[in-house]
Amino acid sequence: MEKFQPTKTIPKNEKIVISIRLNIDKVEEIDKIAMQTDISRNQLINQCIEYALKNIDFKKSK
Repeated sequence: MEKFQPTKTIPKNEKIVISIRLNIDKVEEIDKIAMQTDISRNQLINQCIEYALKNIDFKKSK
Protein backbone atom coordinates (compact mmCIF):
# COMPACT_ATOMS: atom_id res chain seq x y z
CA MET A 1 0.00 0.00 0.00
CA GLU A 2 1.38 3.40 -0.86
CA LYS A 3 2.07 5.83 1.98
CA PHE A 4 -0.26 8.71 2.73
CA GLN A 5 1.07 12.06 1.47
CA PRO A 6 -0.89 15.19 2.52
CA THR A 7 -1.17 17.82 -0.23
CA LYS A 8 -2.71 21.22 -0.78
CA THR A 9 -6.03 20.59 -2.49
CA ILE A 10 -8.83 22.61 -3.97
CA PRO A 11 -11.94 22.26 -1.80
CA LYS A 12 -14.68 20.20 -3.39
CA ASN A 13 -18.34 21.14 -3.55
CA GLU A 14 -20.98 20.45 -0.92
CA LYS A 15 -19.93 19.95 2.70
CA ILE A 16 -21.61 19.58 6.07
CA VAL A 17 -20.36 20.40 9.55
CA ILE A 18 -19.95 17.52 12.01
CA SER A 19 -18.44 17.24 15.46
CA ILE A 20 -15.99 14.57 16.60
CA ARG A 21 -14.08 13.98 19.82
CA LEU A 22 -10.34 13.31 19.64
CA ASN A 23 -7.70 12.73 22.27
CA ILE A 24 -5.57 15.80 22.90
CA ASP A 25 -2.41 13.99 21.79
CA LYS A 26 -4.01 13.17 18.42
CA VAL A 27 -5.06 16.79 17.89
CA GLU A 28 -1.53 17.95 18.70
CA GLU A 29 -0.09 15.42 16.23
CA ILE A 30 -2.60 16.47 13.54
CA ASP A 31 -1.80 20.14 14.11
CA LYS A 32 1.94 19.47 13.87
CA ILE A 33 1.55 17.65 10.54
CA ALA A 34 -0.82 20.32 9.23
CA MET A 35 1.74 23.02 10.03
CA GLN A 36 4.58 21.02 8.44
CA THR A 37 2.59 20.53 5.23
CA ASP A 38 1.13 24.06 5.23
CA ILE A 39 -2.49 22.90 5.12
CA SER A 40 -5.36 23.37 7.55
CA ARG A 41 -6.30 20.84 10.20
CA ASN A 42 -9.59 20.36 8.37
CA GLN A 43 -7.87 19.62 5.04
CA LEU A 44 -5.54 17.12 6.69
CA ILE A 45 -8.34 15.27 8.48
CA ASN A 46 -10.38 15.14 5.26
CA GLN A 47 -7.39 13.78 3.32
CA CYS A 48 -6.75 11.16 6.00
CA ILE A 49 -10.37 10.03 5.88
CA GLU A 50 -10.36 9.94 2.06
CA TYR A 51 -7.15 7.88 2.07
CA ALA A 52 -8.54 5.45 4.65
CA LEU A 53 -11.79 4.99 2.72
CA LYS A 54 -9.93 4.31 -0.54
CA ASN A 55 -7.53 1.86 1.11
CA ILE A 56 -9.80 0.00 3.51
CA ASP A 57 -9.41 -3.78 3.42
CA PHE A 58 -12.20 -5.79 4.99
CA LYS A 59 -11.18 -9.14 6.41
CA LYS A 60 -13.70 -11.92 5.99
CA SER A 61 -14.83 -13.26 9.35
CA LYS A 62 -14.96 -16.99 9.96
